[in-house]
Amino acid sequence: MKLCRRTFLHGTAAAAMLPAVSRVASAQAYPSRPVRIIVPVPPGGALDILARLMGQWLSDHLGQTFLIENRPGGGTNIGVEAVVRAPADGYTLLLIPGSVTANATLYQHLTFNFIRDIAPIAMISSLPLVMEVNLANPAKTVPEFVSWAKANPGKVSMASGGTGSTSHIGGELFKMMTGIDMLHVPYRGGAPALTDLMGGQVQVYYSPLPESISTIKAGKIRALAVTTAKRSEALPDVPTIAESVPGFEASTWQGIGAPKNTPPEIITTLNKQINAALADADIKAHLAELGSVPNPMSPAEFETFIVEETEKWAKVIREANIPLQ
Repeated sequence: MKLCRRTFLHGTAAAAMLPAVSRVASAQAYPSRPVRIIVPVPPGGALDILARLMGQWLSDHLGQTFLIENRPGGGTNIGVEAVVRAPADGYTLLLIPGSVTANATLYQHLTFNFIRDIAPIAMISSLPLVMEVNLANPAKTVPEFVSWAKANPGKVSMASGGTGSTSHIGGELFKMMTGIDMLHVPYRGGAPALTDLMGGQVQVYYSPLPESISTIKAGKIRALAVTTAKRSEALPDVPTIAESVPGFEASTWQGIGAPKNTPPEIITTLNKQINAALADADIKAHLAELGSVPNPMSPAEFETFIVEETEKWAKVIREANIPLQ
């Protein structure tokens, strides 16, 4: 009788441990099949470039393919929502654009709350925007552009990678601080915006540096200034906007996230690998070529950063009277 009771108790304890063992085994085996990284913009832009760089690293070091899936549209909200609705199993990740912090205020009818519904995994990098114009534009400096824009009211159009993108909000901040009038023309990502800038369909674009640096160096567009407080090491001869518009500062950033409730063991694995990539000499050199600065963080640090950025851009949107979507 005692033996039967002991056997029963052992069996009961083992059964109780199964869910925990299963979760640990699942995390240890991760990834056991290909992983999707959803990029909420079209191919060719800064987000896409960095997603492919990180995806290749993760594929090489975790033994499974990390596939890049572009889901543009809705000011990056379509791609973000796809990840929010995905299973929280680590097999659908999000290349987080800096625009999510502005979208939280800019879009009134989102079906998700980014801070609540996405688990931050790791920051990748931060980088400046570049204020750039078509070669036919007469302006060679920021003051010259401001004078030209004021002399041509209603005739100046400003491209962006989408409503709510950092290129949009950065441009709106410039409008607010200089008192010029520009028509906002949103595109479905940075690549088509850059194409139309070169073609003369729009007059100015505040482009994330990685997506336009090769075009700038090839002499196909003119860089007037970078938007960060300090000059970029990638374009040391290009001044900052703050040198002529005191106090101006804007930057963009990228990171990786997953649906909320993704197992913490999986988040830890991915954070460790992404931060290892950011410490790798070859990755750092590649980021430097793009004008991007590695910015490793823990998941908790990244979450705090996102909250602070959301508060910052909410204030800019309100003060600039940017129309809500």
